[in-house]
Amino acid sequence: MMILLMALSLGMDAFAVSVSCGMTVKDFRKTRILWLALYFGAFHAGMTLMGGLLGSQFSGLMGAAGRWIAFGLLLFIGVEMIWGAFRDKGRGDILTALPHRRMLILALATSIDVFAAGVSLALQHISIWLAAGLIGGMAFGLSVLGGMLGEEVGSRFQKGATIVGGLVLIALGVRSLF
Repeated sequence: MMILLMALSLGMDAFAVSVSCGMTVKDFRKTRILWLALYFGAFHAGMTLMGGLLGSQFSGLMGAAGRWIAFGLLLFIGVEMIWGAFRDKGRGDILTALPHRRMLILALATSIDVFAAGVSLALQHISIWLAAGLIGGMAFGLSVLGGMLGEEVGSRFQKGATIVGGLVLIALGVRSLF
């Protein structure tokens, strides 16, 4: 259950960006939605694996401190997401076209926090392969949904989805202490 909640909250950035793209990119066709979702899913899964592999190298050294490190990482990610929701007003307003290069940049930008989540999962001795699959799959699914809903949803939802995602990560960080 914890991994699913984490996957959902980490996928909120991908969802929010996909909604934004759907609202602002001209001719945002199904093929673009699928490409964007593939990039988001692959980057989320890959960054989870990279973070997990790095974290597993240090988990034996950290012992009980691993819980506090996981808490700190998740707290940092959650606060950063919430702060970003208030700071980045209209982030998607500049998108007038969506070439693959821009999709790659968006995927990388939304998956950087997933690397830290992968580290925290490894410190909690959670299966990194299962987590990577769920996180990548959730990012893919939320991106498809976000892209499809983008024309229907107002820009306020982008901010709200990011805030909710940040709050869930903070709650998961607090839970990791117990």
